[in-house]
Amino acid sequence: MTTTTYLEALEAEAAHIMRETAGEFDRPVLLFSGGKDSIVMLHIAVKAFAPAPVPFPLLHVDTGHNFPEVIEFRDRVTAGLRLTVASVQDYIDRGVLPDVPERNGLQTTPLLDAIEAGGHDAVFGGGRRDEEKARAKERVFSLRDEFGGWDPRRQRPELWNLYNGRHSPGEHVRVFPLSNWTELDVWQYIAAEDIALPSIYYAHEREVFDRRGMWLCPGAWGGHAERLVRRTVRYRTVGDMSCTGAVESAARTPAEVVEEIAASRITERGATRADDRLAEAAMEDRKREGYF
Repeated sequence: MTTTTYLEALEAEAAHIMRETAGEFDRPVLLFSGGKDSIVMLHIAVKAFAPAPVPFPLLHVDTGHNFPEVIEFRDRVTAGLRLTVASVQDYIDRGVLPDVPERNGLQTTPLLDAIEAGGHDAVFGGGRRDEEKARAKERVFSLRDEFGGWDPRRQRPELWNLYNGRHSPGEHVRVFPLSNWTELDVWQYIAAEDIALPSIYYAHEREVFDRRGMWLCPGAWGGHAERLVRRTVRYRTVGDMSCTGAVESAARTPAEVVEEIAASRITERGATRADDRLAEAAMEDRKREGYF
């Protein structure tokens, strides 16, 4: 008798969600940032549809302030796949968006425009319920209105792994295959599957400055007036450099990261994302406007 492990069960659930989405929707797309969650999603998608190719394209919203190591990794991993890059800088150059130091909040307009231009009726995201309170409210299939906005009151029941993808013209559904995973699950899966990640997920020496208790990299958003120091750090999550902080760490392998996370009592977003500290409902407010 074969016993299914916990990680195998999580992988099977995610693969089932992806296959259901591919069968139920006309033009799905997978958001791929080069971060660990999107890398795990792509890894599962490749396994779920093998030996056929992944049946949907990838989409990345590039703020222009992304970590160079992550962009290099993104381009290398997606070679041969269909990748569309929506550039925040393009919108700034055209005067559609303001040129501000912190660009994370500027991603919504390029994202929604890319979804509309591609005619995408389903969008895979790597959001997990353990990350943040607003994400904990969402179903696996999360309906968005014609403006990309999220209304918690329109959540649908999801019993017995049955997912309701019905939507009106102009609406789309955000799909979260990793919804039931935790950060620890993700890292245990990375270790078990020997999945490659950008180097910044592991301990390395970097020049950083302290802002409100977070170690940030210097750039257009700061670090010139602040005191720069060199620290051995790693990143628990990656995103826009203006709001993504590092944590001091000596973990240089997936096994060491698993051990470190197992002892942690704060989520990666709570520990390293300045944009989530702006207000108690910062993430939920952004979701209502169309953000992931």
